[in-house]
Amino acid sequence: MNINATLILQAIVFAILVWFTMRFIWPPLAKALDERAQKIADGLAAADRAKSELATANKRVEEQLVATREETTKRIADADKRALAIVEDAKRRAVEEAAKIVSDAKAEADQQVVRAREALREQVAALAVKGAEQILRREVNAGVHADLLTRLKTEL
Repeated sequence: MNINATLILQAIVFAILVWFTMRFIWPPLAKALDERAQKIADGLAAADRAKSELATANKRVEEQLVATREETTKRIADADKRALAIVEDAKRRAVEEAAKIVSDAKAEADQQVVRAREALREQVAALAVKGAEQILRREVNAGVHADLLTRLKTEL
């Protein structure tokens, strides 16, 4: 065999192989590669969308945290104000109650002083009558001398 014929035959076989490859093998292979590239591109796009959604969600979470912190601070301040108002009201009521107790005690003491004075006047009048009886050696009639005894009580 001749080298030229071998080269020509090999060139024809190579051309048939290239044609067969281009016609039957390359299109499905290119299609598979294109589908794979599309899947990768879709995956990258989904990852980018997920990143942006995550950033948006993080931003919303931060905003909600700030709002919650502000609301919590506000509620704590309101609770402090209410607690102070309750304490002040309790103090005010305690002072009013103490003043009432003191005034009631003073009134009771004044009444007891008046009763003690009256009892003392009665005792002094009785002692004066006894003393006068002993001085006069006779009994003084309390009914007859009631006016005199009343004046004596008021003077004491």
